[in-house]
Amino acid sequence: MEKFTKITAVTVPLDRANVDTDAIIPKQFLKSIKRSGFGPNLFDEWRYLDHGEPGMDNSQRAVNPDFVLNKARYSGAQILLARDNFGCGSSREHAPWALEDFGIRVIIAPGFADIFYNNCFKNGILPIILAESTVDQLFQAVEANEGARLTVDLEQQKILSDESMDEKIDISFELDQFRRHCLLEGLDEIGLTLEHSDDIRAYENKQKKITPWLY
Repeated sequence: MEKFTKITAVTVPLDRANVDTDAIIPKQFLKSIKRSGFGPNLFDEWRYLDHGEPGMDNSQRAVNPDFVLNKARYSGAQILLARDNFGCGSSREHAPWALEDFGIRVIIAPGFADIFYNNCFKNGILPIILAESTVDQLFQAVEANEGARLTVDLEQQKILSDESMDEKIDISFELDQFRRHCLLEGLDEIGLTLEHSDDIRAYENKQKKITPWLY
């Protein structure tokens, strides 16, 4: 998993509450268990004017010009602003896969569905919970400044504005320190296990001597 320390990026405001995982990546795209390839179909039913199916050439599909991710000013966005209860619905891990594959590394919202929130950390995405009033402030600042870029510094646990924004932003956020450590070091559950590979190997060698019939 890629390490996360600090990112400065275009921020896209998705002004909808209760965005569920079927909206993030519709059910017809869940046929693959690979973590890659889902980005082109992120928010498929909102990004395109036709019905999407696996294998379609998305470059030939009519896009919805009113959907925020299709607007040129938010091209290349890596930070997503959202409203409360983001990622609700089913527990599909494909939802963070699609967001990460699209390029989203940070999601800022007043609240997240629990399973989606946990799945983000497993896939290198930083979900940040802020007070609704603070999220309102960020929405207003991003919408008022075309090409607005925010800096998210995980080491300092800060959200900062850069020179692209008229308004100065300096917001602290809270995060479980174990999850912070995992993101900073790029450790998913497998990576965490492999940190103890020497101890695991020593235990297995010991067990081979104690219970050779199991080997």
